[in-house]
Amino acid sequence: MAEHGALLDTQWQRVSGLLRAEIGEAAYRSWLRPMTVGGERDGLITMKVPTRFMRDWVVAHYADRMRALWGGENPAVQRIDIVVETDTNGVDACRNGVLDVAAGSRAINGSRACEQPPAATPEGHDPNDIGAPLDARFTFDNFVVGKPNEFAYAAARRVADAGKVSFNPLFLYGGVGLGKTHLMHAVAWHIRRREPSRTVVYLSAEKFLYRFIRALREQNTVDFKAQFRSVDVLMIDDVQFISGKDSTQEEFFHTFNTLVDQGRQIVLSADKSPSDLEGIQERLKSRLSCGLVADIHATTYELRLGILQTKAERLGVEIPRKVMEFLAHRISSNVRELEGALNRVVAHAQLVGRDISLETTQEVLHDLLRSNDRRVSIEDIQKRVAEHFNIRVSDMHSARRARSIARPRQVAMYLAKQLTSRSLPEIGRKFGGRDHTTVMHAVRKVEELRAQDAVFAEDLELLQRMLRS
Repeated sequence: MAEHGALLDTQWQRVSGLLRAEIGEAAYRSWLRPMTVGGERDGLITMKVPTRFMRDWVVAHYADRMRALWGGENPAVQRIDIVVETDTNGVDACRNGVLDVAAGSRAINGSRACEQPPAATPEGHDPNDIGAPLDARFTFDNFVVGKPNEFAYAAARRVADAGKVSFNPLFLYGGVGLGKTHLMHAVAWHIRRREPSRTVVYLSAEKFLYRFIRALREQNTVDFKAQFRSVDVLMIDDVQFISGKDSTQEEFFHTFNTLVDQGRQIVLSADKSPSDLEGIQERLKSRLSCGLVADIHATTYELRLGILQTKAERLGVEIPRKVMEFLAHRISSNVRELEGALNRVVAHAQLVGRDISLETTQEVLHDLLRSNDRRVSIEDIQKRVAEHFNIRVSDMHSARRARSIARPRQVAMYLAKQLTSRSLPEIGRKFGGRDHTTVMHAVRKVEELRAQDAVFAEDLELLQRMLRS
């Protein structure tokens, strides 16, 4: 049985790895990484998730693809059952996500019998919590402060320590992997531990959107409003996700006003400042800017070196100074990537039994170091493609559908998929808030044209060479 369980875990690692490449790192961490294999019986794989919300989301968005990939990995698997972990003690408890591989269909049991209150959850997760779980690693103690983030850190500490609202909202913004989410989790942990009686809700804008849409579908907006407008501290990550979602923005605007009027604290984050957010209503931009806006700049060499030193201390591993200096110099764009690189180096040394050195570090991280030598941004691609086709960069974000605009836009989306590590939803948002299916269509269309039109294929190859050079 143990061998069988290990085999299933190995298969899930391969399946989840393929899904991770398709949906992007952020979505993978939010929805798929917490999943575990419960077991297999008569061709039925049971997958466990920690919350009902996560089960519903996985069934709605990733289940079909998961079914197809696992069917390819193990033909014996006929169905997949996604269940809430706390429900798996009972026989056939609340099967809300059974997938039939052979039929290619999803059977969802809508019985009211499955709607009993969830069981108690671990510390930090209120059974009735409408937010997302907090990461125990993301505390103020584990946050390395440097010049690029000291202002945002000080503002977050003030909000966490203040008994009353100090500035409302606190709006944190900065690039990917610079520490916005870490600071938000740290604020939530600090308040929950210092004042357990206060209701602190942290969630992504994507989850806020999903809950709102579900409330509309179920005609239950009264409960939705009551839940979000009764909290003491509301924290919403990645606000840019509601760009172009007018109904959601309307509801968020009224929720924002209600909480501020009641003296409740709001903490928000985004990849841009409020004034630079695209597809956000002007009155909402004004509201987002009315408190304290704190940006987190790109990391400096000194800050990256400090992060590596702190990480090494937490791991209890001695890293040669030259190795840490090398990593701090070569991986400069993303703190998550930097910490991930150190994890790979340490894991390699422990598993293979070799000392950590500059040579082994370069060997283990050859792919990552190569990609950092020339990192193409979506903005670079849009600019280069616009110049090539003699259109304006703003046309990349516009709603115009004329072929002279739509074709270059599709080419830019294709190149963004090929030359960057961004997920399809992230690429879509960079092109005027478009849906990920639009990006998928653009990629397919460009691949078709590339195969059919030699001149078009040459143009595409030329653009790729210019962007990579």
